[in-house]
Amino acid sequence: MSVPAAFVGVILIWSTTPLAIKWSSEGIGFLFAISARMLIGVLLCYAVLRLLRGRLPWHRKAVQTYLASGVAIYGAMTSVYWGAQFIPSGLVSVIFGMTPIFTGVMAALWLGERIGTLPRLLGVALGIAGLVVVFGHDLFATHLEPQALWGMAAVLLATFLHSMSMVLVKGIGAGLPAVTGTTGGLLVSTPALLLTWWLAGGVLPEAPPPRAIGAIVYLGVFGSALGFVLFFYALRHLEAGRMALIPLITPVLALLLGYLLADEVIPGERLAGAALILFGLLVFEWELLARSWRRRSETVTESAEP
Repeated sequence: MSVPAAFVGVILIWSTTPLAIKWSSEGIGFLFAISARMLIGVLLCYAVLRLLRGRLPWHRKAVQTYLASGVAIYGAMTSVYWGAQFIPSGLVSVIFGMTPIFTGVMAALWLGERIGTLPRLLGVALGIAGLVVVFGHDLFATHLEPQALWGMAAVLLATFLHSMSMVLVKGIGAGLPAVTGTTGGLLVSTPALLLTWWLAGGVLPEAPPPRAIGAIVYLGVFGSALGFVLFFYALRHLEAGRMALIPLITPVLALLLGYLLADEVIPGERLAGAALILFGLLVFEWELLARSWRRRSETVTESAEP
């Protein structure tokens, strides 16, 4: 597989996921949409695992990993699907772009990892300031937009849970292959999602919109399975600095796609907050990016020497 193609594939899939989430819930409800997506995803991941002759170990650390991943998938997905009903898809991607910052802070607090460099602390501060700008309009406006406010809060909760899951899995240190860990997590979260959908009514849609069905299939195949495979394939072959560019690029593309394909308009103050969040993320990742570019420059220089 071409590494650049995998890298671009991850960016395209992650950029289109927020809009697909919104479309997948149209006319059928977000619980059915997410349950159907995860059912497709877990079946595909298990098929890939079997194709690679892998297996699901059940020792203590493996089970802890499945639970940490599965509970977070359940909480994060229900939150982001519910919240995406009330805010533009591009804003969903921007808030999720805070994942590296959240993860870095949690890793410092829980795992003792170092985060205290000036650029990283400044990046955290800028990201928080961006969130204040994004939320501030609704918090202090005369006429509140409660649905939009709660929608942004739900996506922020999903980002927190996603970051927490990664830190917990790293802390457990089971050393499972990526496909194995994801399959185990989906085996925990998918039955919980199906049970939630059933308890909430569990009615199959009689005439689901074609766009919603297409979005569910797209998310199940690409968002939950192929995107995962491409991400870890690219991660194995590229420096971490290159991979850090992904959360900088995807929110910009998601904002553009929402504007072009769904006529989504983001108020100026939220757009300013989104820009502040992305700038904070760039500052947070700056050392990693600079190190990657410096190493590449040195490699090119050495290869050019006679």
